[in-house]
Parts: sequence; structure tokens; C-alpha cells
Amino acid sequence: MRVGADTDVCVGSGQCALRLPEVFDQREEDGVVVVLDEHPPPSLRDAVRQAVLGCPSGALRLEDPD
Repeated sequence: MRVGADTDVCVGSGQCALRLPEVFDQREEDGVVVVLDEHPPPSLRDAVRQAVLGCPSGALRLEDPD
């Protein structure tokens, strides 16, 4: 599983960082998403999917071969 973010699309709502602070954070200066762990462990698969689906701007993407 690989997590990515399009920082040009991110609106800085922070939903991802609130849901999954182990994987996502926000830049101090503008709130844009920062991916902390591009390859989170399988135990976080469902939580990552929920964070990606919950992104209001669609800035997050998930590549999951399974």
C-alpha cells in the first residue's frame, strides 16, 4: 500500500490528520497535507482508506495492490 497527496488540490481541512495522525499531518504555514508515512503498515489499511475517502478535496490517493 502506498499513500500519496496532491498538495495543489488540498484545501487544508485537516480531516486526514485528525483521522490518522500516524500517517498525515499539515504544514504549519498553510495547513496543506503532509504524508508522514507513504507506506503505512497493513494494520492501518482500513483507516487509511477511510481517510482517503473522507478527503473533501480528493487530494489523497491510495495505491493498494490487494
